[in-house]
Amino acid sequence: MLMDGPVEILMPDGTVVHSQRNVVAVCLCKRSKNYPLCDTSHRRKAAVRGATSS
Repeated sequence: MLMDGPVEILMPDGTVVHSQRNVVAVCLCKRSKNYPLCDTSHRRKAAVRGATSS
């Protein structure tokens, strides 16, 4: 989700994440290594179960 920045995001543990960018991408899939900010991890394809490599 794109948001107009700058933003401050209050996390459940009480920490605050700051971003000074003009537009901020917030992660909704929770795959980001930089959560709660998006790092495009959602674009990586998941491994297909039962697939065999040739």
